[in-house]
Amino acid sequence: QVQLVESGGGLVQAGGSLRLSCVASGQIINFYAMGWFRQGPGQVREFVAGSGGSTIYADSVESRFTLSRDNVKNTMYLQMNSLKPEDTAVYYCAAKWGRTAISTLRTADTYAYWGQGTQVTVSS
Repeated sequence: QVQLVESGGGLVQAGGSLRLSCVASGQIINFYAMGWFRQGPGQVREFVAGSGGSTIYADSVESRFTLSRDNVKNTMYLQMNSLKPEDTAVYYCAAKWGRTAISTLRTADTYAYWGQGTQVTVSS
């Protein structure tokens, strides 16, 4: 049974930074594609960043957020800098096996496995 567990969320002031982690457990595997999504209050889940051959970002976080992966540790990170109140959301990590087109990294249905989410709150 594969599990994804996020950590690193919290409360931070605008302009601050946080680093989220997503650890895959249950099997020693390397997912081909992994991604971060977020869901703010009353909003639909939206794509943040994805990695699968290449790394892509949502326009709203480009140049502020950085996705990285440590395949030895089965861990994915999201370094979030220059945080804004509109970044407030529950952040989810997601993963899938098998190759996929880069364009599909933006779509939630691409991913088979999801974490439980970690809350990020940015105060103004």
